[in-house]
Amino acid sequence: MRSERPRLSVIGTGYLGATHAVCMVELGYDVIGLDIDEAKIERLRAGEIPFFEPGLPELLAKHIDGGRLRFTTSYPEVAEFADVHFVCVGTPQRKGELAADMTYVDAAFSSLAPHLTRKVLVVGKSTVPAGTAARMESLLLDLAPNKDVELAWNPEFLREGFAVEDTLRPDRLVFGVHSAWAEQQLRAAFAPVLETGTPAVVTDFATAELVKVAANSFLATKISFINAMAEVCEVTGADVTKLAEAIGHDARIGRRFLNAGLGFGGGCLPKDIRAFIARAGELGVDQAVSFLREVDEINLRRRVRTVEIGLDLVDGSYHGTHVAVLGAAFKPNSDDVRDSPALDVAASIGRRGGTVVIYDPHAMQNARRMHPELTYVESLIEAVTGADVIMLLTEWDEFRAMSPERIGALVAHRNLVDGRNVLDPVQWRAAGWLYRALGRP
Repeated sequence: MRSERPRLSVIGTGYLGATHAVCMVELGYDVIGLDIDEAKIERLRAGEIPFFEPGLPELLAKHIDGGRLRFTTSYPEVAEFADVHFVCVGTPQRKGELAADMTYVDAAFSSLAPHLTRKVLVVGKSTVPAGTAARMESLLLDLAPNKDVELAWNPEFLREGFAVEDTLRPDRLVFGVHSAWAEQQLRAAFAPVLETGTPAVVTDFATAELVKVAANSFLATKISFINAMAEVCEVTGADVTKLAEAIGHDARIGRRFLNAGLGFGGGCLPKDIRAFIARAGELGVDQAVSFLREVDEINLRRRVRTVEIGLDLVDGSYHGTHVAVLGAAFKPNSDDVRDSPALDVAASIGRRGGTVVIYDPHAMQNARRMHPELTYVESLIEAVTGADVIMLLTEWDEFRAMSPERIGALVAHRNLVDGRNVLDPVQWRAAGWLYRALGRP
């Protein structure tokens, strides 16, 4: 006999899908996860998460043998089991273009639809261009044997490093629906979350699609704004950290995301704003988001500037220098190196003749796959020993806590580029370091 709660499927078990599947079981649902990658499914069945996300391995271990979570490669099995299907596949940037690659979304809907023989709700969670939901709705109606199948769109707002918390206790839920029944099903699928008072914004497909890209565009703009101010600070002698502190006290602006430094990266913000630019152009409203091109350019300029600052510390040439790069992931508490500013800077220095030695607490394997030409070591101490310059490029707690005296005893020269503005320049300079940062005197 079925429980009152709907049974759920999650299509795609990458970062979003695996997190969603495991967390929904933690909330009390019966869940089946599907992926066409058999190796990934086998790892999940064995209780292994194929990426680093704090707290998620423990939740998977807690539930994998409990009977409420299983993984499969079979669409018929998923269709028979679930009442609500969450499509959580990726939408990467197309090679050589700004637009999003919709191959995985199209394939997921096309593969699931022919097996839907009863009325169910299919929910898109992937970040997609405006108009995708309407297209997927038509596809479902064309391919599903049961024509009462409905679609909803429920964008995700996960922050890497905090994905478990963001799934279990989100700050809002967005339901893009076309019927009261679809809304009711979504409310049933998120009942434990809604019972805690989490607000639900119920809207149409187009608005639900735009929420995620609009939110990411705003965050990217705020980050690039303070980095643009850092460029001004560098030529005026001002301190961007104090500037951010001062304007952050204005309640209309707020202090969050006003952290000047190397800029943003990862698998979401860069590709989402680029896809938004591309889709706006297709819709004839490219001027409305033309500012996002400059947001992207400012972000990329920070990487170039970081390389230049390091160059100043090694007498204008990286040839023959040992450069210790601290961090490879695009942010701390993640092993994601997609569009990582840290890894981009490291590779650029390597191309200029520097001997780049990288250490990251969790992203080494992914970084090595992307840039095998660089050198990787297993500890902070190994990375900095004999270094001519240290570049702190991902703000892991281990790097924030470094002792300038202890590290100073290991390096060849006390040169430091603080690419994230997280160290105390007074403390480091007092220990004899030549300290440089973005947007600070």
